[in-house]
Amino acid sequence: MNEYVIETDHLTKQYGAQKSVAELSIHVQKGRIYGLLGRNGAGKTTTMKMLLGLTQPTSGEVAIWGKTLLGNEKKLLPRIGSLIESPGFYPNLTGTENLRIFAALRGLKNRDAIRSALDLVGLPYRDKKLFSQYSLGMKQRLAIALAVMHDPELLILDEPINGLDPIGIAEIRSFIRALCHERGKTILISSHILSEVALLADDIGIIDHGVLLEEESLADLEAKSGKYIHFVVSDTGRAAEILKGVFHEYQFTVQDSHDLRMDPTRIPVAKIVSAFVQQGLEVSEAATVEESLEDHFKRVTGGEGIA
Repeated sequence: MNEYVIETDHLTKQYGAQKSVAELSIHVQKGRIYGLLGRNGAGKTTTMKMLLGLTQPTSGEVAIWGKTLLGNEKKLLPRIGSLIESPGFYPNLTGTENLRIFAALRGLKNRDAIRSALDLVGLPYRDKKLFSQYSLGMKQRLAIALAVMHDPELLILDEPINGLDPIGIAEIRSFIRALCHERGKTILISSHILSEVALLADDIGIIDHGVLLEEESLADLEAKSGKYIHFVVSDTGRAAEILKGVFHEYQFTVQDSHDLRMDPTRIPVAKIVSAFVQQGLEVSEAATVEESLEDHFKRVTGGEGIA
């Protein structure tokens, strides 16, 4: 039986008539990286704020380690590290000095925690550079250092690679993987960069306009977004009847009145096309397609690419 660190039940956040998050039910398993994937404005940040008690849901529930978040915040939240938007760092202090203030506020007594956190994200300890002089990438690294400084069991990271250059992205990706697979952390990460989520996540949830469209392991998602045969015909209803009656094929989906997708089959495509034509159908396209994760995202969201 799966052990869920995070489980939401029909989580909803409504602002007036607008639902930012609608009936969201996600399941984050222990010791895995869960990628919440969606365009900017899809509801990812609002979801994470509700998971951290930063905003109250209109309806639905959040459970962390099997306990309802509401009423258990003091027990549950200290075990979580988070990066939601930009932390309020002091511009006239160094990175180390900023972390010292947060450590004092949290009552963190481990003297090596700050150095370890800075080492983890590749920032120097006791550097003289002020936060106001940091690049956007350095500011993002310091925010992640703050999130991991108290050695949390669960990390909730909203767009953690924003502002990083390719080398910085690769380094952050590496340490997020290490936190999960070597130190046993459970990590929920949101992103609108599909390629990065695909390199990081064990499980993926696709969210669009506040609605969870899919939730499954990356392996299952990649298998689902593999090869298929695409037909464009004059009548998909009649094509479906032919596939069932003549070929006993049932693994297909009718997209609309002209588009039909079929799982790979041993039956030659030319033979299927010939049967369609003999039955009076016009066939304008018949091709085997190798679908990427980006293509799959477009299909399930019914829209353009994610970026």
